[in-house]
Amino acid sequence: MSTLHVRSVPEDLYTRVSQLAQASNRSLSAQVVTMLYEAIDNEERLISTRQALSAIRRRRFTPPATAPGSEQLLREDRQR
Repeated sequence: MSTLHVRSVPEDLYTRVSQLAQASNRSLSAQVVTMLYEAIDNEERLISTRQALSAIRRRRFTPPATAPGSEQLLREDRQR
């Protein structure tokens, strides 16, 4: 298993993570690993959602600028 060292962690952040670890009956390291997994899962979900929305936007139908408007089409249809 790899080791990750993090430097210059703000004191308030360290305290909050320590409190979460205590509340969850985990070691500080286990709490940080759990939080990293959750953060990565959230990021991957966000990326996936953004990609899906982008694909939907690309597939949206946009009529050409020269296409007649709906009023004109209705008038032409009524004249038949």
